[in-house]
Amino acid sequence: MIKVMSFNIRVGLADDGENHWDRRKSFALERIHAFGPDLIGLQECLDTEQAEFVRANLPDYHFFGVHRGGPGGTALEMAPLLFRRSPFHLLDTGCFWLSETPEISGSMSWQSNYPRTVSWARLSCRRTGSVLTYVNTHFDYEPTAIEGDARALRQWLDQIRQDTALIVTGDFNADKDSNAYRLLTGDGTLIDALRQIQPNEEDEATFHGYGRQEEMAAIDWILVSDHFRVLDAQIDRSRQGNLFPSDHYPITAVLDWKA
Repeated sequence: MIKVMSFNIRVGLADDGENHWDRRKSFALERIHAFGPDLIGLQECLDTEQAEFVRANLPDYHFFGVHRGGPGGTALEMAPLLFRRSPFHLLDTGCFWLSETPEISGSMSWQSNYPRTVSWARLSCRRTGSVLTYVNTHFDYEPTAIEGDARALRQWLDQIRQDTALIVTGDFNADKDSNAYRLLTGDGTLIDALRQIQPNEEDEATFHGYGRQEEMAAIDWILVSDHFRVLDAQIDRSRQGNLFPSDHYPITAVLDWKA
């Protein structure tokens, strides 16, 4: 089994009042430990004391993240991936930017508001010897950029998918009626893990803006290739009164290799 989590932890410099990172960081960590993922994709992780807190409290994981770049204080923001060292042997890692010049650090295209990255790790499962590529990303929120980001990611995935199983996590800033979702899942190359378990397409929202019903949106996804069976998938809606782990609920999946 491979346990996967995608979790936008909300950038630590945000002025979130009673849900400021300093107040909810232990709760966020608790939700990670409660599921015990083998693979974790984080979004909005600032490479300051926020990332240091994550690294220090998840010592069994390899942490790989790259600054997205660009102007302002969020240049140190990352969409890092983490994997538990004991089940996997690391073969390679890399990062590229979602733009027309993906190899250029901090590059932007399609009227994007910020530079956006894709982090990936090629892993060998110690138990089976099978190889997978784990991908984590955070799309922009400008509509033209969302579709451009999806096309760029799909193009890259198409280049590697003949050689490897795929697990993709991210905050895609688009709902499941969007062109971005269709670009990534429409031909069955990638399967929405949650919809394998909850095919009625209800209660899929992960973004909630700290409990605001009108903000609810299903923008965080776990997508997998046909190499895997989805044994379970859930949205963790834990809260402590008005305190939330983040303005997004973490989403989880339990996978197994097909025979």
